[in-house]
Amino acid sequence: MLRWLRLLVTSLAAVMGLGILAIVALLWLRLSEAPLPQLPDQIALPDGAQPAAITFARDWIVVVTEAGEILLYDQQGRLKDQASAPVSAP
Repeated sequence: MLRWLRLLVTSLAAVMGLGILAIVALLWLRLSEAPLPQLPDQIALPDGAQPAAITFARDWIVVVTEAGEILLYDQQGRLKDQASAPVSAP
């Protein structure tokens, strides 16, 4: 019985060690990815606008500014549409 318990504890410790190694490897791979792409040069934001979020899609680029403006650009950098969103203070 004692031999069985020792084998069980050893195998559980080995599995736990492998799990921790897998988590560390996944974190290392995920956190070492290249930074997100920058705003393309052909996109000209309105004066004083600072981008808060950028979304790249197949046919368009959406830029949300710090002021809460939503700007929709095509792939050539032409402004197609603009909307305002309410912005809450932090």
